[in-house]
Amino acid sequence: MVTLAMNLARAHEHLDRLWQRGCMFLGCRHAIMGGAMSWLSERTLVSAISNAGGFGVLAGGSMEPELLAAEIEATATFTDNPFGVNLMTLHPALEALIDVCLQARVGHVVLAGGMPTAAAIRRIKQGGARVICFASALPLARKLIRSGADALVIEGSEAGGHIGPVSTSVLAQEILPEIRDVPIFVAGGIGRGEAILAYLEMGAAGCQLGTFFVCAHESIAHPNFKQAFLRAGARDAVPSVQVDPNFPVIPVRALANKGTLKFITVQTRVIHQVRNGEITQKEAQIEIERFWAGALRRAVIDGDIEYGSLMAGQSVGMVTQVQSTKEIVSCLIKQAVMALAER
Repeated sequence: MVTLAMNLARAHEHLDRLWQRGCMFLGCRHAIMGGAMSWLSERTLVSAISNAGGFGVLAGGSMEPELLAAEIEATATFTDNPFGVNLMTLHPALEALIDVCLQARVGHVVLAGGMPTAAAIRRIKQGGARVICFASALPLARKLIRSGADALVIEGSEAGGHIGPVSTSVLAQEILPEIRDVPIFVAGGIGRGEAILAYLEMGAAGCQLGTFFVCAHESIAHPNFKQAFLRAGARDAVPSVQVDPNFPVIPVRALANKGTLKFITVQTRVIHQVRNGEITQKEAQIEIERFWAGALRRAVIDGDIEYGSLMAGQSVGMVTQVQSTKEIVSCLIKQAVMALAER
């Protein structure tokens, strides 16, 4: 028993050393970032992650400045610990949203949904906040660092929502050994502490998890949405299907449902209409892109799990119960510590 206790203590110390850089950068106890999930990463869940010792991130999504300001203020009333804000680079009011974050003294701004401009990065840094960007390839990572990014997230195709074509494990092998200038957080398909440990030992400063927090007690997701996650396996979280490369579809990973099948039917119909000269290709593309409009909210908030969008990463198969956010974080840490102690 004494030996086990000593091993566990050493393992905790070793884990603390491994993610010390990430913890110092984020200002939290555990370098576990919450992935910014639209309609889910709001004041309650974000503050719960930060209160559990991780780093919660508000999903700015399509919010207008006034709403974002209110959400930041509300989150700050629920936690005294640091949290960040995720902003979409293509948002038409991006500059105003940045100003909201700076006025609220948000310490970290995460820029997602497209390549951020050097001007946007500079604006945030000059306002006193740190900038975190997503890098999907080594050349892009280097370009973002040159533009002033303070940290990077590398997210693989196993993640939920909008995804790229490369897996987390490959991105980690491609980027972690080459980039030491800034902290790098690994995301996509992570569901156990042993996986977090492996990426830390490869050189990551920490990890980011989204899907794993959907079924937290503090998550406002509709009970139907949570049940869909609890029933699902890794193979149920699939990328959206593109029927014709001439009518591109941005790949989104979500649980397959009736809406998934209907999306294929809609694509087939409008493509047929274009070929018959009934509508233009632009009109067809707009109809395809509009299909999922509001679908995530219908699923998360209203509980429509048949035709709503059930965005989920492949780690959904490891989500087996509803727990508190604190229990989720503690379990991940325990798994990492036990893996170290048993060596």
